[in-house]
Order: sequence, then C-alpha cells, then structure tokens
Amino acid sequence: MKIPFIEDMGMEKHDDGFLYLSFNQKLLNHIGTVHASAQFMLAETQSGFYLESMFPEYIGKIVPLLRSSTVKYKHPATKDIYAVATVSEEALEKFESTFLKKGRAIIGVNVEVRESDEVVTMVGDFVWFVSRLK
Repeated sequence: MKIPFIEDMGMEKHDDGFLYLSFNQKLLNHIGTVHASAQFMLAETQSGFYLESMFPEYIGKIVPLLRSSTVKYKHPATKDIYAVATVSEEALEKFESTFLKKGRAIIGVNVEVRESDEVVTMVGDFVWFVSRLK
C-alpha cells in the first residue's frame, strides 16, 4: 500500500481487492468496539483504492481529492472488519463523460464496512473530485 499511516493502523489489502482491519486493542473505543474513526479510515481508504482500480490508466496522471463523505454507523464492530466499495453504472458513465470533456469530474463511491460474519457495521458515500495533473 505504501501509506505509512494505514499500515501502522494494521490495514491490509487482500487478493480479493478488499481492505481488512483486524480487531485489536489499539482500534477500540471506550466501550470495547472498533472506534468509529477506524471504520471511517477503512472505508475512505477502500473508496480511494477502488477508484484507482477502476481507472488504472490514470494513475500518476490525476489528482483525486476526497470532497465530501456521509456515513451511517449501523452496528457496533466487535470482530475483524473489511470494506467493500461500489460505484453505480450511472455515476461511472457520468464521470467518464465529464472527465473526458473537462479534464475534471466528480464521482461517488459507496462503501460498506462489514464484520467477518457479514454484519454491516457502517455504510458511507465518498465523493471524489478528480482532475488531471497540470
């Protein structure tokens, strides 16, 4: 991954393309569940990696910036967690069309954070502003 912060937090990318975070003491909040900020970190990072995987031809040629996010916590995380990202076909088409015309565009990435037993602990929408390097 080559991002020291997330490596230090224990985040790992597996062959399935998902990012994982093992349940451990340094991620817990005052009630013994995975801290909301740790779940957010996992989800936001997964959204960026997913965006990168969708457009490998642009790596090194663009600047992606997280513009906004909205998250909802649905269940306390008490096990290992991982993040799954998706982009709607409509959002993808709009992004590609705008980016090719203007050299910049916005795209939303949806992310679910799940425990190892598939319980969804958080959902989020991450809106990225992407522009060509000048």
